[in-house]
Amino acid sequence: MDATLPIARPRPSGAVAGEAGDSCFAARLMEHLTTPAFVLDVQGRVLIWNRACERLTGCQAGELIGRGDHWKAFYDRERPCLADLVIANSSGEAEALGRASAGPEVNPHRLSVETWRVMPRTGQRLYLAIDAGPIFDERGQLTAAVETLRDLTANKLMEVELSTLADYDALTSIANRRTFDRRLVEEWSRAGRSQTPLSLLLIDLDRFKQCNDNLGHAAGDRCLQDVAQSIRSEARRRDDLAARIGGDEFAALLPNTPIEAAVAIAERIRRAVECACLPAGKPPSRAQVTISVGVAASRGFSSCEAFFAAADAALYGAKRLGRNWTVVDGDRRAERAPPRCA
Repeated sequence: MDATLPIARPRPSGAVAGEAGDSCFAARLMEHLTTPAFVLDVQGRVLIWNRACERLTGCQAGELIGRGDHWKAFYDRERPCLADLVIANSSGEAEALGRASAGPEVNPHRLSVETWRVMPRTGQRLYLAIDAGPIFDERGQLTAAVETLRDLTANKLMEVELSTLADYDALTSIANRRTFDRRLVEEWSRAGRSQTPLSLLLIDLDRFKQCNDNLGHAAGDRCLQDVAQSIRSEARRRDDLAARIGGDEFAALLPNTPIEAAVAIAERIRRAVECACLPAGKPPSRAQVTISVGVAASRGFSSCEAFFAAADAALYGAKRLGRNWTVVDGDRRAERAPPRCA
């Protein structure tokens, strides 16, 4: 919505009453708009604070009309609103208020931002689309600025939820294969540019089919969740990624992590799952679900695909050893310490 109001046109003499009537009509129209809006004069004082703006902010018009402290409806300390920036012709400051964009193809003076904001009076956290623009008289002189606000909170929350559904595995709440594939390429490229180590763990559950067949899919789901939690508890730095990349296959992407540190992380995960004693059968069977882990470091590989294939080969090397092993690229077995289970 372009916040600029129409420029008043010259009228013949004798039309003063009509102009006054038009002004009153415009004010009444603004007052009853369903879109929250307010108007400031060139001194930054509130001329209009409509009813929708009262409902959005919790601040009544009577508190603000004729005053310049309208900021308190939006902030807990004094700072400019978009309409203030329009009056001051300070479009460069708009970026500090949120995700800013100007609309030069419509109006070079118009400002827009989208941002999360906690409303001081109501305590609500809202995602607002805010537009502001100038009001000129018939001589082209700035006389006021109008600001409109749209509450897009429901849309934004839905967008966040859809993004979460697209990027995360619903059962385990860690990243899914789509996210893993994207991040693998990104981190591979970043490690190449910065010449920093990147390590990858590929993890496969041992006896998971036996668990599903003997104990049912609900038990299998709980098993997957427990393993995911063990991985996430170790791949916990900001740039680390824990992901479920198949039915019972997981991965941990570890940027800026040399191979020795990655092997230590893999062993902690393996021992945590071993100590969890996840059953693979009904009593008196003592079979339990464990994990096999393949570890690879990115250096020395010419492509991201070759890097992944090396970790995959190490994983199958761990399977060939009889499960519950960590194997490093090149078929080197990790030193397997006995579990320290409580």
